[in-house]
Amino acid sequence: MRIAVVGCGALGCFYGARLCQAGQDVHMLLRSGYEMVRNEGLRIDSVQGGLLVHPHAHDAPKDIGGCDLVVVGLKTTANDQFGKLITPLLDGDTAILCLQNGLGNCEQLADLFGRERLLGGLCFVCLNRIKPGVVRYIAFGKVILGEFGRSPSERTHTIADIFKEAQVPCEVSGNLEKSQWEKLVWNIPFNGLGVAGAAGLKALEGAGRNMPEELDPVMPTDKLLSDLRWEEWVRELMSEIIAAANAKGLGVDAGLKEQMVNYTRDMGEYRASTLVDFERGQPLEMESMFLEPLRQARATGVAIPRLEALCAVLEKLDARS
Repeated sequence: MRIAVVGCGALGCFYGARLCQAGQDVHMLLRSGYEMVRNEGLRIDSVQGGLLVHPHAHDAPKDIGGCDLVVVGLKTTANDQFGKLITPLLDGDTAILCLQNGLGNCEQLADLFGRERLLGGLCFVCLNRIKPGVVRYIAFGKVILGEFGRSPSERTHTIADIFKEAQVPCEVSGNLEKSQWEKLVWNIPFNGLGVAGAAGLKALEGAGRNMPEELDPVMPTDKLLSDLRWEEWVRELMSEIIAAANAKGLGVDAGLKEQMVNYTRDMGEYRASTLVDFERGQPLEMESMFLEPLRQARATGVAIPRLEALCAVLEKLDARS
């Protein structure tokens, strides 16, 4: 299958490398890593052993042309580039698989390119890009796929099989929206509180009204779970997200909270992607990962004081970057 990967940060590089290793015809659309990947290949480092592959490297979408599948791994802060980056990659029946964080991204893609092209995917993986062309894989890697606004089809299962052949655990979801909210149960607390930790508990408790002049370091997952006060915020946020999802009729299991806390505790220190962005002075994925979930949660009428406070603090921190 001819596959284009748009958005070659840690996530795009990792899955692109896996697909390339499995023999797929992978074309990476790169910016900062273009020369590195073209000349030296794409490397995935891990404690289990390294992986070096040589996908096709491009710095312009017109050089790739039409593909069978476009995998979108862009930061959602770059969603305004969808038209320019993706249009040259489309043929009559090209499928688009959106692997971005949060809510609202599939809707934007569907508005531009048609709902019939769209699948969504949730990636449960811990990794960081060390430098252009090099990704450090830490743990997990599972992908959950679903059709956008439709039941799974033969296409869904074909794409899932391609990921499985690439040694990527992959499941097909019959309810993409439910799967998206289940991932938010982890993403919002550990990405959001990890950054908000730089402002401290007083800022959170004051819903952004007590912001400090000087910021503390961000808080990786192990720091959040080693302090009972921060762990309480993690758990309360998870409860609010599950309650909002279930007010939407999605049927998220309340036991997911304990499951996610336990596996996060077991994996030790991990700096979620939003922490890395904040430390680098890059914009946060506010709209998709925090503000759109906040709007949808408000619309259910469920009480979400912790989510309201978190978003208020993150907006002020984002404005400083």
